[in-house]
Amino acid sequence: MKIIVIGATGTVGRAVAAELGGRHDIIGAGRSSADQPVAIEDYASVQALFGRTGPVDGIVVAAGGLHFGPLADMTPEQFRSGLDSKLMGQVNVALAAQHHLRDGGSITLTGGIVGHHPIRHGANASTVNRALEGFVTGAAVELQRGLRINLVDPTVLTESLPVYGDYFHGFEPADSRRVALAYSRSVDGPETGKVYRVW
Repeated sequence: MKIIVIGATGTVGRAVAAELGGRHDIIGAGRSSADQPVAIEDYASVQALFGRTGPVDGIVVAAGGLHFGPLADMTPEQFRSGLDSKLMGQVNVALAAQHHLRDGGSITLTGGIVGHHPIRHGANASTVNRALEGFVTGAAVELQRGLRINLVDPTVLTESLPVYGDYFHGFEPADSRRVALAYSRSVDGPETGKVYRVW
């Protein structure tokens, strides 16, 4: 199968590409990708990506920014940054993908543990990650041609602890290789509308 991985140069994206690459043809994409550049916040950019790749069997999104900061100091513009990037960016991909996937194809999006277990300075992340769950469960009942959509909901990555560890005291991390297995389950399995929690 031909699978697009958006965010293929990031920690999760690299692990997903490695996990799936042994049995699928991987097309790496991302904002700074030399392979297939795409800005998920821009719907036209997402459509252009599919125009270049042609029909595919699956798409994985391991990209999207969030705002971390104290709620007392947060501005609407800062809060919107996560809505525009990680939430609407992934929604943009799903909306476009449904018209470019082959029958039975899959869409796999990325959430995060703070949708259910909030952290200090993480109100934006909690909102976005919980909203992605709602989108996936709602979209799953409407997709046609046997298309599937799922969400991978990881805990903090072991590899990310040097940067984000202070936000996640008491959380058990998971390495990216383990997280990538959930993406494999979404791409290769039969399920739809599922949230795969790697906690």
